[in-house]
Amino acid sequence: MTAMPQSEPEMPRPTPVPDASLIREQLNRLKAHSLFSHSKRYPVLLAYIVEQTLLGNSAVLKERTIGVEAFGREPEYDVNLDPVVRTSAAEVRKRLIQYYYDSAHAGELVIELFAGSYVPTFRESDLQKIEASDTEENAGAPSPSTSEPEPNPENLLPQLAAVSQPRPGIPPGVLSAQNYRRIRLATMLLLAMAAGLAIGRHRAQPPASNMERFWAPITSSPGPVTYCIGEPGAYLEMRRTAGVTIEDPSVSGGLNLSDVVTLARSIVPLVPRNDAFRVLSSSQTSFEQLREGPVVLIGAFSNLWTLRVTEKLRFGFETKNGAGKLVDRKDAHSASWATQLDASGHKVVRDYAIVARIHDSTTGQPVIIIAGILAEGTEAAGEVLYNPVSLDSLLQKAPRNWAQMNLEAVIQTDVFEGHPGPPNILAVEAW
Repeated sequence: MTAMPQSEPEMPRPTPVPDASLIREQLNRLKAHSLFSHSKRYPVLLAYIVEQTLLGNSAVLKERTIGVEAFGREPEYDVNLDPVVRTSAAEVRKRLIQYYYDSAHAGELVIELFAGSYVPTFRESDLQKIEASDTEENAGAPSPSTSEPEPNPENLLPQLAAVSQPRPGIPPGVLSAQNYRRIRLATMLLLAMAAGLAIGRHRAQPPASNMERFWAPITSSPGPVTYCIGEPGAYLEMRRTAGVTIEDPSVSGGLNLSDVVTLARSIVPLVPRNDAFRVLSSSQTSFEQLREGPVVLIGAFSNLWTLRVTEKLRFGFETKNGAGKLVDRKDAHSASWATQLDASGHKVVRDYAIVARIHDSTTGQPVIIIAGILAEGTEAAGEVLYNPVSLDSLLQKAPRNWAQMNLEAVIQTDVFEGHPGPPNILAVEAW
C-alpha cells in the first residue's frame, strides 16, 4: 500500500520590521502630540531609546546608561536615590498606550515599550494588517466557505475602524459579506463585554471612602507624584532666632523625624495603585518637576515651595520676631494663630498647621499641603490625611460637594515633649 504524501505544514510568515524612516516619522508624530510635547523628559527618553534601537544599540539600553546619556546624570549616580529613568519609562509606557487607544491613530505605525524593558518594539497597526489581508484575499479569491478566525477582543476597535474605510472596487456605503460578519460579531462581543463590566462594577465596587475621594486628584492623575519635603535648617534657624535651644533630637540625618512620619503616612494612599512617586527635599525640587505631576508639600517654614503656594490662599504663614504664625488673609481683623514657646525651650505648648487640597494654577497640577508652623504641627496635620476619623471631622465643616472643590483647613494640636496630640479642626475654606 503506497503511503499518501503528507503536505508540509504552512510556516508562519515573519512579521516584517517597518522601515527606519517610517519609524522616525512616527517618532516625530508622537513627540509633537500633547501627551509628550508638554514634558521635557518623556520625549527625550522616547527619542533616545528609539534611535539607539534603530542604530542596533539596544543591548546598551540599561537604566544607568540611559540616565547618563539621555538625562545627563553622572556615571556613578545612585539609580535608587534618583529613579528618573524608571519613572520616566513608566510614564512613556502609559502615554504610548493612551495615544494608540485613540481611534484617530488606528492606522499609524505602532511604537511600544513593554514593562521591564527599555527596548522599544515597532510593528504595523492592526488597520494596516487588515488592509493587507484584504488585498491578499482579493488577489487569491478564497472560497466563501472558508472559516474565519475568532476576532481578538483587544483588536475589535481597530477592526471596526478599518472596515469602515472604503475599499478599492467597492462603492462607498456597500459592505462586503466578510466585513459585515466582522462588524456584527465585533458589535455583539463589545456589547457583551460592556454589559459584563457594568454588572461587575455594580455588584463588586463599594462606594469610595472619604479618604479615597480626598486623595483622588492625586491618585488619578498621570505622572509620578512628587513628595517635596522640608529641610530642618530653616526650622532650626527660626527656633534659634526665637531663643530656643538649637540641639534638636527630632532632627536626624538631615530630615526631621516628624516630617518623615508624615511622609510615610501620606504615601499609604498610593500603595494599592502601585503609583510611581519620588521624594525630594525642597532645595532639590525644581519648578519643572512640580509641573510633571501631582505634588505633596510637607512642612511650612522648612519648605520654600509651601510658602510660595500658600501665598495665594486664605490661610498662610508669616513670621515676626523669629516666631511663626498662621494668618487669615480674608479677615484682616481676625486673630492669627501663633506658636507659643517658653523661654527655656523645654516645651512647645501649642502648634498650628494647614491641610489643603487644591489645583495650583501656577503648576497646573493638583497639590496637597501638609504643613505646621513647627514639625509637630506637620505631623498632626498628616494624621488628618491618614486617620479616617480625623478626616471626617474636617469634612463635616465642608460643603456637601467638597470632592469637586479646593479645600484648606487650619489645624490645632497641643504638643508635649515633642509629641503632638490629636488634631483639632479650627476652620475650613472651600472654593
